[in-house]
Amino acid sequence: MSKRERVMTMSVEQPLWRALTAYRVLTALYAIGLGVAAHAQFARPWIAIGYYAVLLLWTLATFPKVAGAAHCTRRFLVADLTIALVGILLTPFAVTHHRITDGGPTLPSIWTAGAVLAFAIKGGWRWAACASTIVACANLVERGAPTRDTVHNVLLVCIASIGIGYVVEVARASERTLARALEIEAVTRERERLARDIHDGVLQVLAMVQRRGAVLGGEAAELGRLAGEQEAALRTLVSGGLVPVPRTSADAGAVVRTVEEPDDATAPVDLCALLAPHAGAHVSLAEPGAPVLLPPAAARELAAAVGAALDNVRRHAGEDARAWILVEDEPGEVVVTVRDDGPGIPEGRLAQAEGEGRLGVAQSIRGRLRDLGGSAELVSVQGQGTEVELTVPRARSKAPRGKAEKR
Repeated sequence: MSKRERVMTMSVEQPLWRALTAYRVLTALYAIGLGVAAHAQFARPWIAIGYYAVLLLWTLATFPKVAGAAHCTRRFLVADLTIALVGILLTPFAVTHHRITDGGPTLPSIWTAGAVLAFAIKGGWRWAACASTIVACANLVERGAPTRDTVHNVLLVCIASIGIGYVVEVARASERTLARALEIEAVTRERERLARDIHDGVLQVLAMVQRRGAVLGGEAAELGRLAGEQEAALRTLVSGGLVPVPRTSADAGAVVRTVEEPDDATAPVDLCALLAPHAGAHVSLAEPGAPVLLPPAAARELAAAVGAALDNVRRHAGEDARAWILVEDEPGEVVVTVRDDGPGIPEGRLAQAEGEGRLGVAQSIRGRLRDLGGSAELVSVQGQGTEVELTVPRARSKAPRGKAEKR
């Protein structure tokens, strides 16, 4: 049956690239507007016109380069900064000396800051510091001597670019941490699902072989002993969570993959039909007169949790113990209660069993209901039996996260 894969791509820095793209266009038009307004102060206007034409064409042609970190290469950054530096150094040849002494803007004006910010977003604060230092030197050369306005503008660009570069580095680190946490969560849920499958099948078979072998004796006893050793080893692996976590995060973005339900598994399933096979001489099933419809995965998981509860009854209360299943179809939730007349569970036994790797209640019952957004309440009085109440809200009953099970 085909599966559908959903990929979540996270990139906290992508808005910065979009903002930089808009900034470059607006500041290029602003620089050209300043040149038009001050055309009378140009000693050689053809130099300014030629530079503004190159600046505008370069800004428009490099749209794809500032669309994201993947396209913004080092070669582009160097070429972009070179365009800004050439504009700064050409200013004394294009404008009058009076304009320079009055503190007039350079040919690229504040467009230069966009080139420095590209370094900050791409490489962090260190790259920003290097680029802003080079721009500062070019401005000092253009002015001929440091002035208050020049120092003020240079420091402003330097501090802003270094600050943005530092924020980008912190954001990337946070993004990697979040991606890692999502990966661990996805793998943990998959491990819990596998642990439930193992408990419902392999571990119970091994335990049965161990018990039967001890009763039969001879070669069967040796086989039972080996089965018991394998059961203990498998429980250790399941409870210890020795499952490797794949690394899928990247510096520029993190990819987290989860597998959803099959496309054709959408028709509601009658929960009572799934519980009917449990009814027998020692198990009574009480259900509403109408079908209890749930999403397929939710119905299967709830039925499997009921099966795990009945397995615990047979295992701990004996084959002759009686059990009752009550299905209640409420408007906002479905409640299934499993009650038995066994000896009950001693206080502290559940925590001890979980520590020993016996996950019947922790994973096969509570784990399933937790994944469905529901709850599993267990009440046991020694000598008076045990009652397990499984509740699944209708509004939240859905497929468990991770890979859907086939049963």
